[in-house]
Amino acid sequence: MFARQAINAYAQVGVQTGAMSASPHKLITMLYDGARAAIARAKFHMEAGEIVAKGNAISKAIEIIDNGLRAVLDHEAGGEISANLESLYEYMVRRLMLANLRSDVALLNEVDALLENLASAWAQIDEAAQQADHQPALQGN
Repeated sequence: MFARQAINAYAQVGVQTGAMSASPHKLITMLYDGARAAIARAKFHMEAGEIVAKGNAISKAIEIIDNGLRAVLDHEAGGEISANLESLYEYMVRRLMLANLRSDVALLNEVDALLENLASAWAQIDEAAQQADHQPALQGN
């Protein structure tokens, strides 16, 4: 049991250190990864019949989506995209609550797939921004 606590403490320090040195873009990526990891844990606990652990994992995913991803939306700068993301995050939270009540792995899979799509799009935005930063400036003749 002590080894598990030590491993968890070490992992937490790693996450905190990564978060402190991460760019805002990387922080969003970490939130997507964290929500997906919590859903994966919820599926594992659901299959094992561990009701309390399942509920805790789903609660963690909800917390990340609601207090992480949704909370950082900039509605002034984001406009319609930000509003659409907020609606999608609210939908995900409702689906996760329903998954918890019904012990429905299909609902967990649905939210995980949505998060995966968003994370993939977010990664492409970062790649495009990095490529633009490394493009040589065009010089006029």
